[in-house]
Amino acid sequence: MTTKTKPEAAKPLPLNTILAGDCIEIMRSLPEASVDLIFADPPYNLQLKGDLHRPNNTKVDAVDDAWDQFDSFKVYDQFTREWLSAARRLLKPNGAIWVIGSYHNIFRVGAELQTQGFWILNDVVWRKTNPMPNFRGKRFTNAHETMIWASKEEGAKYTFNYEALKELNEGIQMRSDWVLPICNGGERLKDENGDKAHPTQKPEALLHRVLVGATKPGDVVLDPFFGTGTTGAVAKMLGRDFIGIEREEAYRKVAEKRLSKVRKFDKSALEVTQGKRAEPRVPFGQLVERGMLRPGEMLTNPRGQQAKVRADGTLIADDVKGSIHKVGAELEGAPSCNGWTYWAFKRDGKSVSIDVLRQQIRAEMAG
Repeated sequence: MTTKTKPEAAKPLPLNTILAGDCIEIMRSLPEASVDLIFADPPYNLQLKGDLHRPNNTKVDAVDDAWDQFDSFKVYDQFTREWLSAARRLLKPNGAIWVIGSYHNIFRVGAELQTQGFWILNDVVWRKTNPMPNFRGKRFTNAHETMIWASKEEGAKYTFNYEALKELNEGIQMRSDWVLPICNGGERLKDENGDKAHPTQKPEALLHRVLVGATKPGDVVLDPFFGTGTTGAVAKMLGRDFIGIEREEAYRKVAEKRLSKVRKFDKSALEVTQGKRAEPRVPFGQLVERGMLRPGEMLTNPRGQQAKVRADGTLIADDVKGSIHKVGAELEGAPSCNGWTYWAFKRDGKSVSIDVLRQQIRAEMAG
């Protein structure tokens, strides 16, 4: 007689924690397909040679840390290949990734994204309102960084809160060039000596736009290069769960202190504007089935023309038959028509849009 062993329980996700160590090793240890979004700010491999000084001979606090130094492009490419592979394994089927970089590395990262099967949705240019000037005067001032937004694969149903970003942009469709200041002033975190805690700390405004646009409350956001925790801080405020990975102890300490002071926004404030496509579909025939409109009842368009409701949820107007959209388009001589806002019915002598009935059904479904 053989004894069956119980399958091991799924390893729980270490939500809202900072994991210490190498991001590739740690990502490989986490459960597969468990993350909704990844925001990655990998080393830029700036290849700096020598100190950089301002015209007044003061030294520029540039990115010269060991974590940003690689022996060759070949070594950097291998590193990129491994961390992106580990990241892709963690994404849910409809998950997505954002990677930010400079001209030093973003093209190499973009090529590897495509090689591994990610599907690039946009490249977003973050244009800095207050960039560091080019002190040597031999190149243009480097005033932007590039973010690549990609789904796990072509055809994935990634999250995109189009209407929310439109509202964030005063009712105008959000473009792929974002004008935001670099992290400075009170937002710039300092270490025990009063120096910058991290040379490439990202502003919260940047992460706010990414997370509002590409996640929902309760989603899991992973940042494999956590640094001083901007991704985690914004995720916590917006009601998202985060997982941070950071190998540098000094950065982890700053991030932990920062996160301990962050408070989640009120639940009612976390809801964002949804597009019509996000609302549940209601067939016009359902209004007829439920007796909200009766077969034989007349609907009227803005010009006073009428159409009769039929038992199968179609309309007939003179010789035109079909859906509320098709009949409306035929009467208008237009290629298409939104029948829900086009047709109205009479109640107590008043004209009422049929869309009111659709919203009643949607309210019932939501309740």
